[in-house]
Amino acid sequence: MGKHEDGQIGVVAGLVRSTFLVNAVYAESAQEYGITQQQGQLLCVLMAQSYGMSELGAILRLAKSSLTGLVDRTERNGLVQRKPDPQDSRAVRVALTRRGREIAEEFYAETCLRIENLTSGLAAAERDALADLLGRVVLDNKVPAVFMEPDEGAPVDRKR
Repeated sequence: MGKHEDGQIGVVAGLVRSTFLVNAVYAESAQEYGITQQQGQLLCVLMAQSYGMSELGAILRLAKSSLTGLVDRTERNGLVQRKPDPQDSRAVRVALTRRGREIAEEFYAETCLRIENLTSGLAAAERDALADLLGRVVLDNKVPAVFMEPDEGAPVDRKR
């Protein structure tokens, strides 16, 4: 499971270590925007639309208490707001504020650039193959769309 005879790492180590690498990039970007990594994830999810708390909990894979704390802290920072759910008067939806949308778009663009740069040593065909394989793993495991591709509607030009 660790190293192959040719010095290459195996799929398990490769996936786990790449997760650490991407998380480090995500955390570095978040720190520069004065937010936590989890707040960055929340903002990116909310770029597409507002969500109810239970939907957010499922997407972010957070327990109710953890999600409530995350939304509370992000709301105190003026980045998200709770709004009444028009379908259910007992429920709320979480949406980006104007400031939250600005920070989300900048954070998203910067993080996309940094993650894309992780593959700068690969040829275009290798990047395409990597994207295809990772896409299959993600789809096969029904991973929620926490982070969209840059060409799926979010801006990618650097604003800072």
